Amino acid sequence: MSPSRVLVLNSGSSSVKYQLLDMRGGERLAVGLVERIGEETSLLRHTPAGGEARERTGAVPDHDAALKAVAAELAKDGLGVDAPELAAIGHRVVHGGKRFTEPTVIDDAVLAEIERLIPVAPLHNPANLTGIRTAQALRPDLPQVAVFDTAFHTTMPESAARYAIDVETADRHRVRRYGFHGTSHAYVSRETARLLGRAPEDVNVIVLHLGNGASASAVRGGHCVDTSMGLTPLEGLVMGTRSGDMDPAVIFHLMRVGEMSADEIDTLLNKRSGLIGLCGDNDMREIRRRVDAGDERARLAFDIYIHRLKKYIGAYYAVLGRVDAVAFTAGVGENAAPVREAAVAGLEGLGLAVDDELNAVRGDGARLISPPDARVAVAVVPTDEEMEIATQTYALVNASGNLT
Repeated sequence: MSPSRVLVLNSGSSSVKYQLLDMRGGERLAVGLVERIGEETSLLRHTPAGGEARERTGAVPDHDAALKAVAAELAKDGLGVDAPELAAIGHRVVHGGKRFTEPTVIDDAVLAEIERLIPVAPLHNPANLTGIRTAQALRPDLPQVAVFDTAFHTTMPESAARYAIDVETADRHRVRRYGFHGTSHAYVSRETARLLGRAPEDVNVIVLHLGNGASASAVRGGHCVDTSMGLTPLEGLVMGTRSGDMDPAVIFHLMRVGEMSADEIDTLLNKRSGLIGLCGDNDMREIRRRVDAGDERARLAFDIYIHRLKKYIGAYYAVLGRVDAVAFTAGVGENAAPVREAAVAGLEGLGLAVDDELNAVRGDGARLISPPDARVAVAVVPTDEEMEIATQTYALVNASGNLT
């Protein structure tokens, strides 16, 4: 019997998230996280299927040590990285530029291109590369597959992907709208069609991925035609710590009048803006608690968040022309009923509404929260980026004959 397990690695600058899945039955065999890599207080949390979570603390100096620690934890459960059942390792890579439109088996040329894209993803691609190289050293005989956050959005037409700046300058410096959260948008749009009992190619969906990072996408017949994030994840919706859309002249104003450096403005817009900049909190649960207690700063932050979200719903409705569903996903989208209610309030003329009782129900599965007679379905669809990465990885190595 051919190997059917896929190890999914999501390597950040100081963390590694991982899942081991058996693709023959879609079973999640283990999940875990190594965080605070490079610190004395590193933490590894590992949970095998059907078992109790285990935690290890202590210094994990680098990604090599982190992955070796992960391999040791998996081995304790009989799921070692050296097991013959392991078919491939799938890696989340944030930026694939225009070149990578599909999951890709990693070789030296692919690594070189991911490295060449570091200037447009300086926080993410270096960490992704470190995870790949460490995994290659651990299992040099195994197919390693890159699944790119940007790939799902490469179907955007040039009218959506290009900024209205000088074409030669844009092309020389690769300035265009790439979009992110692509694995989530792909998975959720497909699962929304399944929830409706229809084929993805027959369904138009607005996907709202609302976590600490947040993005919207317009998906027509299974293909992305627009998305809110751009050259970087800064553009678009109001987020936990990012500003989202803003007049770019604000940057020049802060340089000239505020005498701020480029690095200071970068920190301001990415780490001290959004919800945390508006009210000092980026946890929607705490913001809602403060709103309910009459806190005006929290109320303003919430209102700005919802205003931007509602604008994108309306804009993508216009882009698609016909909308079959609006799907909420990720931490806020899946759990914050007040956000979902407020986002569609007043859009009844577009066929959008939520049923108060259905919206209030908490659950783990995909579900409709719109009234039965609603013209446009409103859904909560939990995202599963790791499953999407594993699915794409397994399909690729299977199709390429790497499974024996």
